[in-house]
Amino acid sequence: MAWRVDEAVEHGLIDNTVEGLTTGRIWLAGRDEPLILSLNGDCWRDLAGTVLEFENPNPRVCPEASELDTEQTGIIGDVTASRKARVPEISEEEMDECERRGQEIPFQWSNVLYIEWFSEINGRVLIEAADYHLKVSASEWQMDEDQEEAQKLANLSAMRDFLAQVIRRAEPDDSAESAPDTAKSELDEFEWEERLKESDRLSDAYQEVLEKYIDDHDSERKEAFVMGWDGLLGAMAEREESGEDEDFDDEGDFREEWRDSDDNDEDGEEDEDDEDWLAESHPLQTRAREVAMRCFDLVSRGDDKDSPAQRLVSDLMQVSAKLAGVLHGYDGTYEPEAGFVLAVLKRCLNWINDAVGACGELIATADDPDACASLENLRDEIFAIRDGIIELRRELKKS
Repeated sequence: MAWRVDEAVEHGLIDNTVEGLTTGRIWLAGRDEPLILSLNGDCWRDLAGTVLEFENPNPRVCPEASELDTEQTGIIGDVTASRKARVPEISEEEMDECERRGQEIPFQWSNVLYIEWFSEINGRVLIEAADYHLKVSASEWQMDEDQEEAQKLANLSAMRDFLAQVIRRAEPDDSAESAPDTAKSELDEFEWEERLKESDRLSDAYQEVLEKYIDDHDSERKEAFVMGWDGLLGAMAEREESGEDEDFDDEGDFREEWRDSDDNDEDGEEDEDDEDWLAESHPLQTRAREVAMRCFDLVSRGDDKDSPAQRLVSDLMQVSAKLAGVLHGYDGTYEPEAGFVLAVLKRCLNWINDAVGACGELIATADDPDACASLENLRDEIFAIRDGIIELRRELKKS
């Protein structure tokens, strides 16, 4: 998704002295040449017509920053030094401690520097920082409120176009609607895999949207617009016209209905079988959940998300969650399409294989014999889950 390079920035400048054009140079740690910006559009009103110089007091080398193209040509996004954001009042180490204890992280509202653009080669690039040293020149031209609103609308459109390329929604198949019922049979494993990939892209896009607009006073409308949820926008408009105060789910069609309307009795009470349904667990799902919980006690919390320990925890949690989604109530009360289950199980095998590799890395570096033995036992359990998934896939393919 977005290239976030604020930690790698050493210093730079943004020049919007020519109306309709924003240029700039940004030096990143570990790179000899600066990024050279040539962007269509203007900054927000606080920086429009000015030259902004900024410096990061604590730059550090980031591997992803080295992959950016030097020539950053494209469209400007939101560029401002007056964006309000919640800034933690404590250090990263103290934040980790708060998370471990389940405590809220103290923060204060502050202006942050927000530099966003959409590169023709790299896509969305973002710099967001609260501790940069800033210097702003006098304005060469003035932007009024109407011009700023027009620029912000253009920025929203640029975000919408970018996300449309990321999500890559499948085109509706009109022929299937006019074809006989035989054309509407269950999807196979490979068709479900394509749907799951689109769902993953949609989830990633929405997470990015939430991070950008969560503190915006008009977040619901902006999120719906950039995600392409035009039906939700229409519902909002109807709500305003009718004067209703009913709350709409700001995720629109992003959330699926997992229960049919007849799951509830006519008097509105839930079916008595619901508790039985929730209590049912497939043995493979139960085993995966237990192994996922065990790994928290066997590995230490790593600072790097790509460390073997963090990969092991993440992979096993993914497997546990996905198996719960497709195997919960698998005794007959819940019968998902076989193609869907096969596609999810195939994904679980990928996470299992990565978990086995991560576990092997931890075993190779373990100094304590007891810890090494525990990790080897955990790896055996992971192998057993993999065997169970392979056997279940074999059974489904026979049916």
